[in-house]
Amino acid sequence: MAHVMERIVLEILAVLRAKGNIEPKELDRILNDANRRAHSSTRRFAKKRIFPYYLDVKDNDPARWESWNVTPLLERQFMAAVRMKPRRTASGVATITVITKPWRCSSNCLYCPADVRMPKSYLADEPACQRAERNWFDPYLQMASRLRALVQMGHVTDKVEVIVLGGTWCDYPADYQLWFASELFRALNEAGTPAAARSAERRRAWYERHGMANDADERAAQTAAVQADVEAGRLTYNQAVTQLYGMDAAWQQASACQTVTPAQLEAQQKANETAAHRMVGLVIETRPDTVTASRLTLIRRLGCTKVQMGVQSLDKDVLRANRRSIAPEQIADAFTLARLFGFKIHAHFMANLPGSSPAADKADYRRFVTEEPYQPDEIKLYPCALVAGSQLVPRYEAGEWRPYTEEELLDVLAADVLATPPFIRVSRMIRDFSAGDIVAGNKKGNLRQAVDRRVAETCAATGARVQEIRTREIGTGSVERATLQLTCHSYRTSATDERFLQWTAPDGRIAGFLRLSLPDPAFVAAHADELPVAPGEAMIREVHVYGKVAGIGDAGHAAQHTGLGRALVERACALASQAGYRRMNVISSIGTREYYRHLGFADNGLYQQRPL
Repeated sequence: MAHVMERIVLEILAVLRAKGNIEPKELDRILNDANRRAHSSTRRFAKKRIFPYYLDVKDNDPARWESWNVTPLLERQFMAAVRMKPRRTASGVATITVITKPWRCSSNCLYCPADVRMPKSYLADEPACQRAERNWFDPYLQMASRLRALVQMGHVTDKVEVIVLGGTWCDYPADYQLWFASELFRALNEAGTPAAARSAERRRAWYERHGMANDADERAAQTAAVQADVEAGRLTYNQAVTQLYGMDAAWQQASACQTVTPAQLEAQQKANETAAHRMVGLVIETRPDTVTASRLTLIRRLGCTKVQMGVQSLDKDVLRANRRSIAPEQIADAFTLARLFGFKIHAHFMANLPGSSPAADKADYRRFVTEEPYQPDEIKLYPCALVAGSQLVPRYEAGEWRPYTEEELLDVLAADVLATPPFIRVSRMIRDFSAGDIVAGNKKGNLRQAVDRRVAETCAATGARVQEIRTREIGTGSVERATLQLTCHSYRTSATDERFLQWTAPDGRIAGFLRLSLPDPAFVAAHADELPVAPGEAMIREVHVYGKVAGIGDAGHAAQHTGLGRALVERACALASQAGYRRMNVISSIGTREYYRHLGFADNGLYQQRPL
């Protein structure tokens, strides 16, 4: 088999040397020819096997690899040709999702799943949750396994955004937060080195030695009785989690080890500034009612740059009907505080909640994306789905809630997309729940595509234009630098003037953007005891350039590394100076500190800063 794989690789390389690229049909022909020569009725030689084989030869048979005469340019062309799921790095970075361990939740929402094998609101058969369970919810092991998978699919992983999911981050002890973040950095710092394999082996051996199960079937059997009690209402989720984990000796021993000092975290962060695999974004999720200045300070010290917040609705009656103990005023306060801290705000919003209607949903969303107290930077727009075991089940059975028809749902979501301003990205429209977990509600995995079709039909009929970011991203495509135009969209929030700078192509596609906050000096002065910034300081909250991922130090690929980011920063500094601000802060991630130092920013507490 190895000699056939080598022949496939050599054929692909030959085409790339001749043409610089390879068409999908040509790649399919090479693979089909190989399978025919193997006289196999099954597809033994598939695209997903090519790059893992290439890496294996490069790492373990360097003489053979050298005989292929692969230049750095040719290797990049080869990776692009055989890369699996190219959109995974289309945003400019490799995104990795990790899951925290099961833990008590300080809320009790009606629609929320209560799978005792998982943190609240998550299900065991979601892909990221499956990976977490196999790895004992260990951040190091989760990160290591996902990095390995992405590399084998042909993706560049030297710039990584890490998304930490698991319910409400602020409900976890501060020691656990420090440890979890530190282990993520350590996994990136050790990736690709002999130390990585040793660390992973030692960690797995520890969990196995202490009898902690990581097999899905075994864990399902262990938790079945408790899960049944939760679904029957005999136990709450929090009671079940305490029983399963809080009283278990092995889990308690693990918890005792899940601690580091702030100095140890800072050492891992310092190493990551120049590591081969750098964290260019760290995201946590929480609820608005848990957001305080002290908690945001800790989150920022961890290296976080974005906060996901479960909002779901602004309607007081809808929130109350769903047992969501949160008020719109708390949402507004959390957004204001997070924005002044410099965080990107990624909100969760839901349609079809009990107590709402299609017309009310559309009006609620328009408020959310246009009124000053809210206006998040990014939105996960989910329709409510009935999941087995949630407290919504008896309401559904009693006829007190029904899922929208497909037509109603498409109408709501399409209207929401068209109402979204150009500075907001609608990132997702469906959870990773399997159709088998959903009792009632949308089960179509292609919901986003259906919404996009409805939006296109509406635009064709009315002349409307889609402004939201995701629809306009250049994705895996390329763009000519000379054709791009730098524009600025201004809007007002409760305590800031915002400037959304964007590079756009003539067809409206977006190649990069920057979020600039100009805080109200009087507001900042009045809240000086809460805020880590001073009056007269502007804030760059995000810089993002799209296109195919370019490795650190590489010359331009697509839109990356063509000076777009630098130009955005310089324009933001000029705008802030013109508005009377004396200093510019940037909420840089750990892995981008070096980049901003090259742009004249110096380390300054929680941020990097440059005089104007």
